[in-house]
Amino acid sequence: MKPYLFVSDIHLGVLEPEKDAELENSFVTFLEQEASKAGEIFILGDLFDYWFEYRRVIQKGYFNTFAAMHKLVKSGVKVNYLIGNHDFMHRDFFEKSVGVNLIEDAMGFDLDGTKFFLGHGDGLIKNDIGYKILKAVLRNKKIQWLYSLVHPDFGVWLASSSSKKSRNYTSKKNYGENDSLFEVAKEKIDSGYDYVLFGHSHSVANREYNNGKYINLGTWLSKPLYGKFYDNKFEIIEWNFNG
Repeated sequence: MKPYLFVSDIHLGVLEPEKDAELENSFVTFLEQEASKAGEIFILGDLFDYWFEYRRVIQKGYFNTFAAMHKLVKSGVKVNYLIGNHDFMHRDFFEKSVGVNLIEDAMGFDLDGTKFFLGHGDGLIKNDIGYKILKAVLRNKKIQWLYSLVHPDFGVWLASSSSKKSRNYTSKKNYGENDSLFEVAKEKIDSGYDYVLFGHSHSVANREYNNGKYINLGTWLSKPLYGKFYDNKFEIIEWNFNG
């Protein structure tokens, strides 16, 4: 069997143009060199720092990423994209044009007999009521339709501004010792999952609990990491890109 790979929180579009191009080049090379050896890859949200997909307009600047993902799919690698809190709205571009399996909510997977619970991690923490309300608004189809009537130049600018505020909020949020993504992971492990993987917090974690493990892959803005599950073993690996 081929390995399963996991990445999270790339945040393409957040940096200055030159550094953002380097970040995208690093990720594209990862897809070409590492993901091409996998059987399946899971992107656990926030691939972009903001994404709002209009009916006939696709955001400028990520052609190499789309092409690399499409090439992976064509080669037989299944690409799953679990959307995050910076993925404001997806229509059908990724599924129909790129071939990616788009997943809106956290969910369980059976990978070679091992039970994984995968998600971005947003909206799962019990005391984050404000964000849960915001998420319900942003994911509302009628509100998304109204937003799509805004000219793309202004709509993308507004989405970009909002994503920066959201990222600052997430980085400063203190969820408390007893109510965090690890606490969510404990509940999932108690319910029978072997591994629980999240992103969102931008804090790398590799914690054991009972017979399971909680993994957080952090963000590529700090250090490019990916998870690899192969031969019943899970590893967190630093992606060393020299381009």
